[in-house]
Order: sequence, then C-alpha cells, then structure tokens
Amino acid sequence: MTDKNKSCPILTTANGAPIARQHAMTAGPRGPLLMQDVQLLEQMQHFNRERIPERVVHAKGSGAYGTFTVEHDVSKYTKAALFSKVGKKTECFLRFSTVAGEKGAADAERDVRGFALKFYTEEGNWDMVGNNTPVFFVRDPYKFQNFIHTQKRDPKTNLRNMDMQWDFWSQCPESLHQVTILFSDRGLPASYRNVNGYGSHTYSLLNDKGERVWCKFHFKTKQGIKNLMDDEAGKMIAEDRESHQRDLFNAIEKGEFPQWRVCIQVMTQEQADQFQWNPFDLTKVWPHGDFPLIDVGTLELNRNPENYHAEVEQAAFKPSALVPGIGPSPDKMLQARLMSYADTHLHRLGVNHHQVPVNKPRCPVMHYMRDGQGATAETYGSAPNYWPNTRQEAPQPNEAYLDPAWDIGQAIVDRYDSTQDHDDYTQPGNLYRMFDDAHRDRLTTRIAGVLGQARKEVQMLQLCHFFRCDEDYGKRVATKLGIDLSDLEQHMPSAKEKPQPVSAV
Repeated sequence: MTDKNKSCPILTTANGAPIARQHAMTAGPRGPLLMQDVQLLEQMQHFNRERIPERVVHAKGSGAYGTFTVEHDVSKYTKAALFSKVGKKTECFLRFSTVAGEKGAADAERDVRGFALKFYTEEGNWDMVGNNTPVFFVRDPYKFQNFIHTQKRDPKTNLRNMDMQWDFWSQCPESLHQVTILFSDRGLPASYRNVNGYGSHTYSLLNDKGERVWCKFHFKTKQGIKNLMDDEAGKMIAEDRESHQRDLFNAIEKGEFPQWRVCIQVMTQEQADQFQWNPFDLTKVWPHGDFPLIDVGTLELNRNPENYHAEVEQAAFKPSALVPGIGPSPDKMLQARLMSYADTHLHRLGVNHHQVPVNKPRCPVMHYMRDGQGATAETYGSAPNYWPNTRQEAPQPNEAYLDPAWDIGQAIVDRYDSTQDHDDYTQPGNLYRMFDDAHRDRLTTRIAGVLGQARKEVQMLQLCHFFRCDEDYGKRVATKLGIDLSDLEQHMPSAKEKPQPVSAV
C-alpha cells in the first residue's frame, strides 16, 4: 500500500464491508464471472436502478438553498409562524425548472419557468409551487393533463407537434393571457436569477383572530428582469444546453447570492364579491392599481446542493404542504393540485419521500402513518401505530389549530362549464396594448412561426381569439400567416365580435 493510499478512506460495499480490489472475480484470467462476486453484483444492481421516473412536467430543473427574512410586519393578515416577527429567518429550498421539456431539454428554450419553494418552518414545511408567470393556460383541472399532452410528443411521430398545441389553445380562449406572455419578450428568460416568481393561485391567509383574507404571493427579482431574443437563445443553446444551471450554480459559488423581494396582494371577501373577474380564476391577475403589492421580506439563495440527484431530483413540492395561517381557496386548479402533486411523489419517490433529507421537515414530526418502502421509523420507533389510544406519551390533536368554518353558502353541486360566462379577452388585450410597436411585431412573428405549422382550420379558429383581444393583434398574426383579411371575415364573421365581459363574480 502506498503512502497515498494510507491517507485515503477505505472503499467499502453499501453495507460497509472493506473492498480490497476493484476487479471482477473470474475463474481464471480469461474465465467466466462467478455469481459469488457480490461486489460486482451490488454495483450493477444499483446502477440499473440509479434513475427514478422523471417528472411528467418540470422535468429539467436547478435548485439551491437559501433564507427568507421578514422585513415588514404582516401578522395582521396571517398567524403563520414564518411571518411572525420582523427579522425572523426561515431556511428554504428553491427549484427552478422548464415546464414542457424533458430532462435533456435545453435551459434557454421558450417555455414557462417553474418557481417551487419549500420553507422549513417550525410548524412544518410550507411548499409554494409556482411559476415565473402570474397566470396559467387553463382554469379547469379537467383540462390540465390534456394540455400537458399537447406540449409533449405526438403519439405517432414522437415529435413535438404544433398542430396539437394550437388546436388545444384555439378551443380554450382562457389560454390567451398566458400565450401572450409566453410569446412576448418575457417568454425567454436569460437566467433563473432574472425571473420573477409567482404563487399564481389565490390562497387564503388566517390571522390569530380567525379572520380570513385572500392572497397572492409575488417574488420580484432584485437582479432585474432580463430576457433573450430568439437569435440569442439559439446561439446560447448551441454553446451550452445547461446555461441556466451553470449561471445559478456559479453565481452562488462566487458569493453573488441572488435575491427576490417577497410581496403579497390581499383581497377581502367583500372585495372578492365586487371584483370584475372571478378572483379564484388562475387565468386572471389582480390589477396592482386595485390591489397593490405589500412588502414582506427578502428571499436569498446562498448555498448550492452537494448532490444534484439527492437534493434537486428528489426534491418534492406539493401545494398540500400548508402550515397554520396559510390555506387554500376555491381556485379549482389549486384544489386539484392539492391531491395531484402529492400523488405524483408517491409514484416517483415512494410513500416515505418526506423522509428524504431535502424534503424532511426541520420540526418534530408526529403521526400514525407507518411502514412502506424506505421507512426509517426514526420519528416513531416503537410508538403506537393507531389512534385513538390511551398512551400518555402518544401524539394527540390540538383544537387550538382549528381553522374557522368556511361558509360556501347554498352551493349547487354540478359539472359547470368553465368556458361559459367568462371574459377571457380583456386582460390579454390590455397586456398586448402595453407593448410598444416593435414588441408587438416580435410577439406576432413568434406566434405566426409556430401557429403556421398547424392546420388552416386551427389557424382560423385561433385568429378569432386574437381579434377579440385586440384587432391589431389579429391583423398582424393573420398578415404574417399570409391569410387574406377579407377571406377571414367571410369565413369567420364572428372573429371581431367580442363576447360581453362578466361584471361580477
């Protein structure tokens, strides 16, 4: 043994047994392998299982640890412990991602960016699963899985299919707001450090008096918004498919810790009753002029993971991870995600995924759920596995954490049509009119470039939606598609007819 080997740790098997030599055991130098070579078998068996199923969406991502610091008192809105006092710090983990692409996708592709946060609070983990956009493509959870299918590969060709994508969007006018954002100049971020984060959904906040308000969460980048033009992104992808991962990792390693200004919007029930749009509609924003941002604190990322697979790939975020003082709302998409995300983790990582260190709460965990794949029993040991019981040391519920009743009135249960009685054109139209002429030209050029790959029938249907948003929006896209406007009016006479908006919830 060399002096160098004397100073190194001894290589072992997974069980800790020392390994003498890293060569296959054979019957003679040219002979066949022996089944008794358990070192080789263990290595091959583990290698065959190194990959877990990739996420159906948000498969490609990057993550980092950080700290959230409260800088403004918002305790009148919520009793959540992480917001309890100015100066309080809470550890957190943030995972950025692209949405549609697989794990091998390039970082600098035109796509929505995921912005998923895990706060390790003393009352349990709070997960805020959001995006870099304040709205989403659909408002009805029945459409979500179908929408994601259109972003994936054609079942016959195994290629991305623009006809699938635009066929779906042409049937869902509520998607216009997000589509306009996606193809605008903000649809291609230069880096993860240069994006805003949004909870997107409407949540509820409860204070210590049992008073409830509705809330939206905002994370405003302090690095400034920075985006790429299509030619810049193409060049970047050709040189580095992991551009965003590299940028985030290197910045933190150099001590250039990215920060976000954390804010909330608050709406009372009385305001919700009078709001022009449904305040729980994920395809709509709350205008800042009516519901201004309220500063809460600062989020800083300051530590890179040591192992990507263990800490980023196995990170599991779920909207159902709520803490006292923060709750759901009637948002239909949020209601469905409360189950869907947790169920996905059961499939990808197993029933005990919350015991993986990156997902593990930093507070005491007491429950009666037992066993299953990957169980460590470290939090319950030999304690009872049933409730109710008479054991004095066993965990018991505490009504001090009971939320006040939620009055939903005399609601009639039905399968309501999510496309009826909604104004899906005013907000994306307002957004379009905010852009200058050059921005409008770039937006419509990008849209025509991909919409032009869809069938003519789909193009005509989608054009109707653009016209209803703004006549200039429709004309520009039609012109870039080479469609004669008189032909459009002849075949689609209702293209410019804008449905009357709904004035109240």
